[in-house]
Amino acid sequence: MINRKATAVWKGTGKDGSGNVSTQSTVLDNAQYSFKTRFEEGKGTNPEELIAAAHAGCFAMKLSFDLNEAGFTADELSVTATVSLDPGKGEVGKSHLVLKGKVPGIDAEQFKTIAEGSKKECPISKLLNAEISLDAELVS
Repeated sequence: MINRKATAVWKGTGKDGSGNVSTQSTVLDNAQYSFKTRFEEGKGTNPEELIAAAHAGCFAMKLSFDLNEAGFTADELSVTATVSLDPGKGEVGKSHLVLKGKVPGIDAEQFKTIAEGSKKECPISKLLNAEISLDAELVS
């Protein structure tokens, strides 16, 4: 089992407060996020953007492995993930992946078939339908 961690610290109200997120690797180190960065425009990140980055990166890597298993090596896989938040419903409803690949020797139908399989088997795709567990502790 490999575990990766990220930490979020939030201060204040939902609309007027702000927070920061940090990752174990320190690639994100107290990156700012707030109501404005989530629902309007502003300097900083937001949860949906971070999920989009994770989904795009994971899918590209999974597809690379799957292509290699089928005998192909990608020159380049460019993936954009768009994660959609419906503020009215308070839910993230979808993640849309756009893939552009340069893979010598593969035909379009085979590329699409392998990509569809990678989409289903990508660990982050699976996570988006995963059981969520919680340990909660109130501290003073």
